[in-house]
Amino acid sequence: MNDTTTTAPLTLERMRADVAGMLGEAPDAVGDDDHLMDLGLDSMRVLGLVLAWGNTGIALEFGHLAEHTTLAGWWGVVQQLQARGASTA
Repeated sequence: MNDTTTTAPLTLERMRADVAGMLGEAPDAVGDDDHLMDLGLDSMRVLGLVLAWGNTGIALEFGHLAEHTTLAGWWGVVQQLQARGASTA
């Protein structure tokens, strides 16, 4: 059996680093309240992030992130999903 899901929770630091990597920037170049599309993040890159972050065990979907334009907004969604997952475990 090939399980690609990791048990480590998704963190804000990992999200920032992953977004920065997609943009070819250093993590400190991505602020919590920066408009990610203005920084150059497009829908295909967002989909790649959703797929990667979904491997952490949360039920993250593209639509969850499409509703928000900042890392802070995305982090709020992830925290809600992680809390739901913890309450059903």
